[in-house]
Amino acid sequence: MKISIVIVTHNRLDELAELLESISLQTEAPYEIIIVNDCGESIEPVVHLYKELPIKTFELQVNMKHVRARNIGVGHVTGDYIMLCDDDDLLSPKHMEYAKDALREADFVYFDAEIVNFEKHGKTRIPVTRRTFAYHYDEQGMRKFSTYVPSGSVYKKELHDKIGMFDPNVHNYWDWDFMLRAAQACQVKRVPVASVIYAFSESGTNQSASLNDKRKTYLDKLCEKHHLGSLPQKNFFVLLEEPEMKKREAKTMIVWDGQPIHTRYSR
Repeated sequence: MKISIVIVTHNRLDELAELLESISLQTEAPYEIIIVNDCGESIEPVVHLYKELPIKTFELQVNMKHVRARNIGVGHVTGDYIMLCDDDDLLSPKHMEYAKDALREADFVYFDAEIVNFEKHGKTRIPVTRRTFAYHYDEQGMRKFSTYVPSGSVYKKELHDKIGMFDPNVHNYWDWDFMLRAAQACQVKRVPVASVIYAFSESGTNQSASLNDKRKTYLDKLCEKHHLGSLPQKNFFVLLEEPEMKKREAKTMIVWDGQPIHTRYSR
């Protein structure tokens, strides 16, 4: 089972170093790590510190934005499975091992997460708050609110031959769109382990926390594409407190020790 990790990055050297550090600590090694630098500052100062990892870098001369850049990364995959990772998220040490086990029963697996608010101290992020993000997989429920976290998810590369690439026309909602399309083409499995550390600030520094007209336009495009009706645009954390979401909450295994990642780059 050859798992290729695809990472898109842009001016986040400290965070990228933490992700690579978490990958270097995995109990199962990836087949390759494809990093697409979306016209940001050079990532070489970080990458050269992790020479034992099978990293391939691709430097974009024009800022393509994250969806198109991710498509470029997928286009360079030579493994038979693809794992997605955002450059500011982290994987717990046994994540790859959990993924390989789960893929024996499904074509597409995704994991629960811990949503973590970090504060930067020098080149290291210190966890301030954490909350579990774990919900039962429900295909109909996914049409109202997506509980799919793309970081750490793994699927067969051939899925793109069936459903195409990630859709930049829905931009902020590319992952929701991808999950809805994948569910129609392959067997999806939620893994009840919170082995993804998902960086998300309640103060609104994360793009997903902001509400604006352009974001609403992308939501409308998603709804039209999948015949979802008219979905309201609400703050992420407000949505999680609604009764319908509370009913979807599921038990999960907590595996993260809550400690910050000290990297070779930060040292």
